[in-house]
Amino acid sequence: MAAWLRAMTYNVRYDTPEDGAHAWAHRRDAVASTIRFHRPDVVGLQEPLDHQLAFLADRLESFEWVGSSRVDGDREGEYTPIGYRRDRFDSVASGTFWLSETPDEPGSLGWDARHPRIVTWVRLRDRSTGTQHLQANTHFSHEGARARQESAQLVLDRLEALADGEPIVLTGDFNAVAGDPVFDVLVGARKRDSPLHSAPKRSSDPAHGPSTSRTDFEALVHDRKIDHIFVTGDVSVGQHGVCCDCYDDGRYPSDHLPVLAELDLSGETTRTRSGEAQRGRTGD
Repeated sequence: MAAWLRAMTYNVRYDTPEDGAHAWAHRRDAVASTIRFHRPDVVGLQEPLDHQLAFLADRLESFEWVGSSRVDGDREGEYTPIGYRRDRFDSVASGTFWLSETPDEPGSLGWDARHPRIVTWVRLRDRSTGTQHLQANTHFSHEGARARQESAQLVLDRLEALADGEPIVLTGDFNAVAGDPVFDVLVGARKRDSPLHSAPKRSSDPAHGPSTSRTDFEALVHDRKIDHIFVTGDVSVGQHGVCCDCYDDGRYPSDHLPVLAELDLSGETTRTRSGEAQRGRTGD
């Protein structure tokens, strides 16, 4: 039985008064509406502070949330939380590790990063099919080039061990475009092997939306698709794209756009969507 799900990654921008007219209070309803409208089954967010996550959890009642904050592992600083539909999935296990030389130490700072960075993970079991997969979500350093490289290596090591052969779905803001050395490490295009593939490479459907995932709130920042969804080779990918929802006045809800992918975790080679049977996606 197919286990198709919709996975989203969305950097919602932390709450800072420096954003003025684009501050969280002016756009929080639009962020919640964007997630609600696109109906992901799982969503990985980047940058929300504790009160932002509380707001979204209140507005998105169908989601259960897991994740700790990056500064103290409790409530201080930004989160990289994962939300999943509580009517579909059960959490089998979950946790957080830090992107540093001491990944199990809360708040640890890695390499040349300015701030602590984390990975949130949860093992989800689909109630209807019994299928289990490892869902992970992260936000790499925006300044530390070495930190991004080391983080990619650490993520591969940790996720492979945690997954123990089960499918992996990794979402996040990687501060790296396709072809960047960090991106190449994650997809095994460098010296080490990787079980991960970028979602667009696993799909024969044309990509939807713009070729960037960054905005300045009022316009697209071109050629900056730094938000990605990666999957293991046992996951088929249907539609994939960038969602460019905006307000009536043309402003965007965040300085990032959400990225959405339709994934089949069952390993089957066919699917039926909207009454049309289609061949599953295999290979890069």
